[in-house]
Amino acid sequence: MARYGKKASAKVKKVMEERKAGTLRSGRSGKKVTSRKQAIAIGLSEARREGDKVPPPQARRATKKKRSGRKSSRKKR
Repeated sequence: MARYGKKASAKVKKVMEERKAGTLRSGRSGKKVTSRKQAIAIGLSEARREGDKVPPPQARRATKKKRSGRKSSRKKR
């Protein structure tokens, strides 16, 4: 069972070629996209909009607060 359809793969390939040529721009700000991961995300997003076979985007995970490495501050007696 394939995760992505042929049209989705073709869309990502086209977007990656645009990135290499330096013509790929992000949607809202219009800045040039240089990141490979961002280019793939743009291609998959466009494929989703056209209704191609692409799984839904990953849900953003809530960040957990880091705990300090210290144990208790009590002195041992």
